Amino acid sequence: MSRVIRWGMIGCGDVTERKSGPAFQKARESALVAVASRSPERAKDWALRHGVGRWHADAQALIDDPEVDIVYVATPPSSHAELALRCAAAGKPAYVEKPMALDASECEQMVRAFREAALPLFVAYYRRALPRFLRLRAILEDGEIGAVRFAQIRYHRPVSEVDRRRTWRTNPSISGGGLFVDLACHTIDVLGWMLGGVIEAGGMAANQAGAYAAEDVVAATLRFGGGALGNGIWCFSAAERADEVLLMGESGSVRFATFGEEPIEVRTASGERRETLSHPEHIQQPLIQSIVDELNGEGECPSRGETALATTRAMDSILRGWRTRGQGGAG
Repeated sequence: MSRVIRWGMIGCGDVTERKSGPAFQKARESALVAVASRSPERAKDWALRHGVGRWHADAQALIDDPEVDIVYVATPPSSHAELALRCAAAGKPAYVEKPMALDASECEQMVRAFREAALPLFVAYYRRALPRFLRLRAILEDGEIGAVRFAQIRYHRPVSEVDRRRTWRTNPSISGGGLFVDLACHTIDVLGWMLGGVIEAGGMAANQAGAYAAEDVVAATLRFGGGALGNGIWCFSAAERADEVLLMGESGSVRFATFGEEPIEVRTASGERRETLSHPEHIQQPLIQSIVDELNGEGECPSRGETALATTRAMDSILRGWRTRGQGGAG
């Protein structure tokens, strides 16, 4: 018999306002019962605005709260490992924001701790559960474009005023890198999920605009377990915007955006078509539902510590040269 899974949330930042926070209340058999923040005022404000009954000024108090079954870690990446390890020590599953941690070494510690505690660890690579990407995976599995030969990724945009303010997302000691680390991990993770995992990665990075210390342009190469090769370019100081992934198969192609909702374009010998699938109001809700279902013994979440570790390993490999030169280091 299913039970209501009671969530506790650490962190009250932007991601929790719409993408995740309300989804804990709207998913079936799910309830958000407590929140915590380093600022008591912020925790109280968030809880009152979202109808949550309790708030804590201390993360450990939330982790130890007997009314909390699972903890959502929604802080910046520099604290993910520490907080997740505290959850494992307290005997509670955790759902951690992406990227999973500052680097693969931290991710390995997290995976090991939850394995030893016989607890599940989930990570917020929520595209794995979105209808748009489930449809893309089905197109590939149905063989519409044949075996995938290569993937091309292109993402670029101008420097924004928020970027120039040098938030934590462009502070490598807090985020693990720059906007590449924050955003490209989504594309690399979902491609790994669709193409048999990332088994090899490399790349180059630079800081061209000087708006902040972290890398602002990255070129990457990828090899996937299913046999496809890939390359990508991400630039956060370009004149124009682009968000496009091309999967070229032996008998057709698929083109789509990672972040936008532009139609999926499928081309085969029989013709071309466009499929439009919109995101849900709260974009993390399908993945959160899969976690609730798994905890109730009714399914399995597709994004876990082990899969997120593989994504972080790929990101680390792409940025290794940049970090080795002492630029954009995670530590």
